Amino acid sequence: MEELKRSLRSMEGRFSDQLARRDRVLKESRDVISCCSRAIIDVHTARMKEAEAELAKASAMLASLKKSSDGSVSRYLISPETELVEATSVVALAKGKPVPSLESTGASPEAYLLGLLDTVGELKRLVLDSILQRRLPMARKYFEVMEELYSLCSPLAVYDHVVNGARRKIDVARMLVEDTRGLLAEEMGREAVSTSMARLEKKLKGRAPR
Repeated sequence: MEELKRSLRSMEGRFSDQLARRDRVLKESRDVISCCSRAIIDVHTARMKEAEAELAKASAMLASLKKSSDGSVSRYLISPETELVEATSVVALAKGKPVPSLESTGASPEAYLLGLLDTVGELKRLVLDSILQRRLPMARKYFEVMEELYSLCSPLAVYDHVVNGARRKIDVARMLVEDTRGLLAEEMGREAVSTSMARLEKKLKGRAPR
């Protein structure tokens, strides 16, 4: 029985160490996610310098966390990596840059796909922000990226058993794209009517008797 007791004590030590690493990863992951959330909020409130600072902080924290983590807790890194991909994509697009590549984000393929799909929702917000600011060309540009992201990612729904949650996020992205298309079409229609009315008014003023 002494051999059994030694084996169990050894196992308990390993389990305790693994639990401590898990708790650390989860805590620091929440910090990364908070920074990413603040970066996205800063983008929507036109505070790009603050957004970039939060993004840099999140990237540094996640890099440090990944360096000190091993395979036993790697699955807990998918969530913060997903958030970082989303925040990095939103900041890049708001600056007029392309969506970052998998290699540049340093994320796992699973987190990269999930992060891109989450970016679709933030693009809808950017479209709405642009409409409210009467920047219709910018709204159309964001929608084009939104539509392309969905189009490129949707075939990967077949790998839902590999990337947990991918199919659900793809379904949500499809609904967001359809909804945004309707909103944008309605706004473009209003803009066309407004432009036509302005031209007619100008024309009538030009014909008015002097």
